[in-house]
Amino acid sequence: MIIAIATILITRLYLELTNYPQVGGKTLHIAHALYGGALMMLALLLGWMFLGFGMRAVAVVVGGIGFGLFLDEVGKFVTKDNDYFYGPSSEIMYVLVVIVLVGNRIVRDSRRPSREETLANAAHIAAQGVAHGLPEHRRAWALRMVDRAEAEGAEPDTVAGLRLLLDNCRPAGARLYALQQFAPRLVPKFFKSARWVPLVAWAMTIVAFVGVVFGIVELVLGDFHVDSEDTNIDIDRMGIASGILFASSCATFALALPSVIRLRNKKLWPLRTLRIAALIFTLLNALVDFAQEGFAALVNVAIGLFTLAVLSYRINVRAAEIAEENASHGDVLSMPK
Repeated sequence: MIIAIATILITRLYLELTNYPQVGGKTLHIAHALYGGALMMLALLLGWMFLGFGMRAVAVVVGGIGFGLFLDEVGKFVTKDNDYFYGPSSEIMYVLVVIVLVGNRIVRDSRRPSREETLANAAHIAAQGVAHGLPEHRRAWALRMVDRAEAEGAEPDTVAGLRLLLDNCRPAGARLYALQQFAPRLVPKFFKSARWVPLVAWAMTIVAFVGVVFGIVELVLGDFHVDSEDTNIDIDRMGIASGILFASSCATFALALPSVIRLRNKKLWPLRTLRIAALIFTLLNALVDFAQEGFAALVNVAIGLFTLAVLSYRINVRAAEIAEENASHGDVLSMPK
């Protein structure tokens, strides 16, 4: 999905800079949705025909680019006159991306994998290792799955066989994993400072409070108009867009206010609740922004994503600190008296 979103943005930027060229001459127009469909099909073929995590990564990249090119022309598919510049097309793209991401998260979090599914995942990694070797981090990951399945009562012979298979896979490089580990180091320390947390948290809380106030004013004084020589006041009734913004502000303020007050608390719940509030605020507000502003809404989405990134990073840091404190506390308790 990240690759698809980047493809849409790059495609729109390229077409804007090149004045929207067309491929096909005077009689034909080969839309880039066709290239997108071809790339998605190629991604399926790669996944079906080849083994290994590296080829899976290639399929993800190819399929993501194809899906981005296909989705970018959604305006042509939903209008009679094949209007690429159809206003709500950006909102349609946004809604579809959100549905896919939220659906993926629901499926992953709705229940833990059973012991059989856990063993199947470990066996899939082992099969990739037999074909192309196994990086150490993936070997360790698979062995942890086997340990968990064994603790949940998996068949002993299957567990033993999988351990033997994983141990006998030859080592392999892990360039993609090394890149994933290296990339966060490129983020300047300035953005990793704990001072960002209260700043973004209070800013979100205040903006949400303002949204609640304006929503209440619309509900109470809707369709109120004053037009005089000195004063001109127009307060419209609450519509669908303003209703979504009001609901978003209410939910965000209800979650953010108690959390931001307890930020000095070293527990994780204030940060996690703030992250939920930021997610609600970003997703719902962007729904209205894309409908009203088109791709200009990306500015507000970027601000929301920055807030989510700050909170997520601080959650990881605090979780590590709590784990370290618990481990040291356990060591103290286990020392002989």
